[in-house]
Amino acid sequence: MIYLDNAATSFYKPESVRRALVRAINSLTANPGRSSHSLSLKVAENIYEIREKVKRFFHANEHSVIFTKNCTEALNLAILGTLKSGDHVITTAYEHNSVLRPLEYLRNIGVEVSVLDCRLDCVLEELKKEVKDNTRLIITTSVSNVTGECVDLDSVGEYCREHNILYLVDGAQGAGHIDIDMENSHIDLLAFAGHKGLLSTTGVGGLIVRDGLKLTPIIYGGTGTDSENLTQPDTIPEGLEAGTIASIPIISLGAGLEFLEKNFEIIKNLEKILTKYLYFELKKLNFIELYSSNNSVNVISFNIKDYDSSIVADILNEEYHICVRAGLHCAPLVHKRLNTTKRGAVRVSIDFNNTKYEIDYLIHALKEIYFKKI
Repeated sequence: MIYLDNAATSFYKPESVRRALVRAINSLTANPGRSSHSLSLKVAENIYEIREKVKRFFHANEHSVIFTKNCTEALNLAILGTLKSGDHVITTAYEHNSVLRPLEYLRNIGVEVSVLDCRLDCVLEELKKEVKDNTRLIITTSVSNVTGECVDLDSVGEYCREHNILYLVDGAQGAGHIDIDMENSHIDLLAFAGHKGLLSTTGVGGLIVRDGLKLTPIIYGGTGTDSENLTQPDTIPEGLEAGTIASIPIISLGAGLEFLEKNFEIIKNLEKILTKYLYFELKKLNFIELYSSNNSVNVISFNIKDYDSSIVADILNEEYHICVRAGLHCAPLVHKRLNTTKRGAVRVSIDFNNTKYEIDYLIHALKEIYFKKI
């Protein structure tokens, strides 16, 4: 099997992550923050240390880390917990439904939503035209999960800081693949997924929140604090982490971050080389409609002329044992821009564990699929 669907979830997990999982299952299964016995305290200590690792990895010294079950929940918390009727929010057509659907819900209850229909490298100039007196929040992806294109986080963040507007970044695809510096980029809120570039298991994501920023909870329940009060505590992170947190996936995230800290420059360089190689090999094929650029990060999307993307993905899976993803990738407005709403696109997403040989075999398979048909 050749796995090229890492934007959905990374297939390769380092040995250190696997060992951390076994250790957690065998000896760290108590509930942190709920009991006062030694094992509960030990798990809580581990969780605290991993919060600090997250902050260090994203250069977020002036922020707090809230753990969620995935990036979708983190984005919902950031959006629903920040905006209220009468506010104005600006986002882009490249966003995932984890951003677009909460915004559509808020649009129906009085929040004004502006969607920038432009390339990601034009976001700053276009958002300047849309900012109003009531603009409360600007939301951008870090890396598009469809095209692999990037936003200049530094320039957008600096503009938001100068104009006292909150900046939320969807880090689902960027985290673990590009440098994200929350302090230098003036990012107020960053949502991330553990199971993609951060190499953890599924079941853990997070929202990193600038200190002093208050969010309205979207889940209410037990926090292990102030239990006699029926009102949800407003403390961070406890007040925004109602219920039992996913300790074992969080521990796997800690191991993934340690692996990345030791190898991040090597990983980025390997992924950059492979992504560019894939792009230029596809560019040579006159039957390929290419939607990404030579600067795309880890993700390249395309179609074979006259083929539906799902048919290509099925053939690659069944006949060549190559795993890719086809369809709209939960980002419908991007496909509207690309004119691929009806047939979607084939998405190849790589990580440092892939090889040039695997890319060559993919190219060979695409040639056979096309020339067999004609």
